[in-house]
Amino acid sequence: MSKKLVAYFSASGTTAKVAKDLANAAGAELYEIKPAVPYSRADLNWQDKHSRSSVEMRDKSSRPELADTDANIAEYETVFIGFPIWWYIAPTIINTFLEAYDFSGRKIVLFATSGGSGFGKAVASLQPSAPKATIIEGEILNGSPSEAKLKAFADKY
Repeated sequence: MSKKLVAYFSASGTTAKVAKDLANAAGAELYEIKPAVPYSRADLNWQDKHSRSSVEMRDKSSRPELADTDANIAEYETVFIGFPIWWYIAPTIINTFLEAYDFSGRKIVLFATSGGSGFGKAVASLQPSAPKATIIEGEILNGSPSEAKLKAFADKY
């Protein structure tokens, strides 16, 4: 069995809960992808075209700064990366995270939480940030998935 990491970005706590439950179910390490400047409630107002998240998501080259880069990616063969779906893709901080490390030869399995949309073009928008990794569209894990469901998901990879 290969060593697994669950890395996640959570702006409101929803994805954090799922990530912690997934790490427990998978017997994986857990790593939080933290922005250098945390997102405020106003930053997350998708209805305000001037909010931080709206501005970042309109600019495909936006790369919010990370609080740290201490994940030891070389230790893991499979990295589950979780995030909330923003505008049908991953928040651009996920691109920042992927570009901060060498994911060559790694399998990256995406999971997400969403208010109603699917992955959209998440894989296509992330692949250029980790060109030598295999990125797999995993699952939308809304609500409180059971430990059995999370274990079955993790065991596929």
